[in-house]
Amino acid sequence: MAYKDLRDFIRALESRGMMKRISAEVDPILEISEITDRMCKSPKGGKALFFEKVKGSAFPVVTNIFGSFQRMQFALEVDRLDDVAARIDDILHQAPPKTLMEKLSLLPKLLEFSKFLPRTVRNAPCQEVIEKDAPDLSKFPVLKTWPGDGQPTDEGRFITFPMVFTRDPETGRPNCGMYRIHIYDKTTTGMHWHIHKDGARHYDKYRKSGQRMPAAIAVGSDPAVIYAASAPLPESIDEMLFAGFLRKEPVEMVKCITSDIQVPANSELVIEGYLDPGETRIEGPFGDHTGFYSSADLYPVFHVTCITHRKDMIYPATVVGKPPMEDCYMGKATERIFLPLMRLDLPEIRDINLPMEGVFHNCCLISIKKSYPGHAKKIIHGLWGKGQMMFAKLLVVVDDDVDVQDLSYTAWRVLNNTDWRRDIVIAEGPVDDLDHAANFPRYGAKMGIDATRKSREEGMQREWPDEIFMSEEIKRLVDGRWKEYGF
Repeated sequence: MAYKDLRDFIRALESRGMMKRISAEVDPILEISEITDRMCKSPKGGKALFFEKVKGSAFPVVTNIFGSFQRMQFALEVDRLDDVAARIDDILHQAPPKTLMEKLSLLPKLLEFSKFLPRTVRNAPCQEVIEKDAPDLSKFPVLKTWPGDGQPTDEGRFITFPMVFTRDPETGRPNCGMYRIHIYDKTTTGMHWHIHKDGARHYDKYRKSGQRMPAAIAVGSDPAVIYAASAPLPESIDEMLFAGFLRKEPVEMVKCITSDIQVPANSELVIEGYLDPGETRIEGPFGDHTGFYSSADLYPVFHVTCITHRKDMIYPATVVGKPPMEDCYMGKATERIFLPLMRLDLPEIRDINLPMEGVFHNCCLISIKKSYPGHAKKIIHGLWGKGQMMFAKLLVVVDDDVDVQDLSYTAWRVLNNTDWRRDIVIAEGPVDDLDHAANFPRYGAKMGIDATRKSREEGMQREWPDEIFMSEEIKRLVDGRWKEYGF
């Protein structure tokens, strides 16, 4: 059974000893962040945290709900994150039906997928309280996470777990993205979407037409919906359909009070509003997931028209910063879940690893089944041409007998297998907005390393050496006598 909402997931975490309740009063200005950061950096991500009494607000705060491999798996209701990838792989690799019977045999799978389509409802828990006449963001326990956050004229509070709902004005296709929200005052915020994001593309279309853009910010839902908002999906795939696929039940959606935008009915808080075409304001700085402050810059302004929420609202937040943090585990989930989509165009890929230290876009390790000279460099250029992989600053390609999840062994192979003049690819192109090392915003250099075994066609003038391995016979002998040796 899918989790009904955020509080259902919280109850499940508590019943398994995965959550710690804090009854002492805590301040949403920096104090909750420091407590959460310490928990994130404790062994295996520590526990989720439930702050019962938050200074200046009637509502509790929950943090670190996804902050371990165990909780991430529990959130998606799987034993291994690769189990989700296996479901996707099964759908992607259905052979085209050739006979009537084969076509009929596919119907159950197609019907199963149709069951995950979002479903509209009239009444929703997220609309138990409706504040349309005088909406006020200041009553909610929005966190300030790092001392340098925000401008001197504001408190530096940011909604860090938002699900921002927009709609393409041309196609009507909905989108949900996770873009941080800078609180300016009771009724205005910044909308921090990067130029490459779907929400930004929708805004650009509204701006060019001179139309006001409706949008809604939902906070708190069941874990599959929250995760889906962060997933790097193709624009053609509705995040709420993907969430339904993850939770194996459709997401119930409800129409906003002041616009036609739909949001998850089980949300804790919904902030409705609009963006005027061309209106911008300084947003940031913000202590980001890179471990550095992202610079203040001009971003669109979101105006609040209505706030709805549950009577006993629970406010979820995430704290980002130097890894490991909660978002690292969400990133590792993305690594495993989206591997089948990478293999659609590049089937020779065996595995990938996005190390936490690389904060998603700084490093990617890839193992491949190498079949011809230059194969690794083909993979490097191919990945830079795929969606958000264009932001990867470093791609390292190794042979398929290397376990890229074993960083020590992978590093040993890379450093042994690489001739820096022959095996390095440097390219210029788009980089992440948060890449502070690039000379220009959103444009810089990237590097690929071919650390596979080389053939003569790739410039090797001598035979590639064999790796050292003990004979299986001796290994079995030692296994059998291990206790005899006194160990």
